[in-house]
Amino acid sequence: MIVAADYVVIAVKESNDIVTARQAGRELALEHGFSLTDITMISTAISEVARNITSYAGSGEIRLSVTDKEGRRALVVQAQDQGPGILDIPRALEDGYSTGRGLGLGLPGARRLMDKLIVESTPGHGTLVEMWKWVPTGA
Repeated sequence: MIVAADYVVIAVKESNDIVTARQAGRELALEHGFSLTDITMISTAISEVARNITSYAGSGEIRLSVTDKEGRRALVVQAQDQGPGILDIPRALEDGYSTGRGLGLGLPGARRLMDKLIVESTPGHGTLVEMWKWVPTGA
């Protein structure tokens, strides 16, 4: 894990790294005044995208930060890998669609849990999932 002044990076290669990324997200959310419900939603969304890295790409990283997005402060999660990429992003965001043995709830579930989710992917060159949750006002 790399911890800098304004971000945290967790290498994701195995299932234990999913737990590390989830915990780092919980801690960052707690520091920024998120409710327990929001903290659970954030950590669950991190688990989903980190699990996609281990399941489909083999390795990658989760980057966590709190920064300005669309004129507001947000806890931002970026999940990046150099795996096979996603051929059909709109389909991958549909409930129940899976190219593996999963239930097809990873990306659609993460999108429901967070305030915004963006997927960029190039087949054969990897995927970047960026999602964020607005920091509570007054925090």
